[in-house]
Formats: sequence, structure tokens, C-alpha cells
Amino acid sequence: MQTAERLHFSATDFLAWEETQTEKHEFVAGEVFAMTGARQDHVVVSLNIASALKQRLRGTPCRPYIADLKLKVEAAEAFFYPDVMVSCHPGDLGNQQYICNPTLIVEVLSDSTAAYDRGGKFAAYRKLASLQEYLIVDIDARRVECFRRTPDNDWLLHDYFGEVDCHLHSLNLSLPLAEIFEDIETT
Repeated sequence: MQTAERLHFSATDFLAWEETQTEKHEFVAGEVFAMTGARQDHVVVSLNIASALKQRLRGTPCRPYIADLKLKVEAAEAFFYPDVMVSCHPGDLGNQQYICNPTLIVEVLSDSTAAYDRGGKFAAYRKLASLQEYLIVDIDARRVECFRRTPDNDWLLHDYFGEVDCHLHSLNLSLPLAEIFEDIETT
């Protein structure tokens, strides 16, 4: 039986191995990383965003997905579990194991993953030709950073905080920050 201590897997071996595991794991260039549980505020904000997207995308070809479905980033030889993602690509509908063509990815920051979400993970996500927007949600600061791909393939930051709406151009919709942070106690 293979265990997480094995340092290198092929992508195919990883997918087969992970299906037998009770915990989720991310995979980057042959290495496997165990996922840890999230705090309650993280889960609430992720659910708020996924629920809002589900309501607003009803009747469109776009579907929101939560953290239990993998994202395959073939160019980075990686599989991740974003907190929320949206795919409008028909090719993603038939694959039960993972999504390959997200339009939007959302990561809710935690102390243990913030640097990676902003750095290495975002670098991998930028390799996805389909990705148009990447949201980084900072619960403590009540802030959403929206990185939007430009026509020149650059990434432009749109910073949302206060009593405003977060505009998602890729999906032609807006999410009020009050809705994103609903049920989160202020400190």
C-alpha cells in the first residue's frame, strides 16, 4: 500500500492513490501534500461565495464548485483543491475527478496557506489559459483581491474592501462584500 510518505508519484498514480485516502491531498510535480482542516470562518466565507455564485449563475453554462473537487493544472503537473472555482467549459461537465478549465478561482486565506496562495499556487494557476480572475479573500481584513487577466496576458489587481461590490467581469456579475462576509463576527 502506498502512503503519503512516498515522495514522488505520477499524476495517474496520485489520482488512484488519493481515491483510497480518507484525507485530501494536493499534488505538485510529483510531490504530495496533505490538506488540513479549515477554521469555521474560512468555511462560512467559502460557502457564502459558492452559494452566491450558484444563485447568480443559474441558467448559464457556468457551474461553481467547492473545495471537494480537484483542479488539474497540467502545465504545472499539479492538482489543487481551490476553495471555490467556476467553470463554464463544456469539457469539464463530464469529468467526475477534476476540473481543467476554470474561469474563476477563489482562495480564502488562512495563516498557514496565505504565502503559498499568493505565490506558488497563483503562479501555477496563471498557467491555466481559461482562468480570467483569481480572488484572494482575506477574512481578517474584510478584503477581496481580484486579479484579472488583461488582453496582454498580464494580471491586474482590483482591490475591494468596505461597503462595495466585488465585480467579476469574467462572469458578468457582482458580489457584495457584505454577502461574502455574512455571518462573520468582527473582531
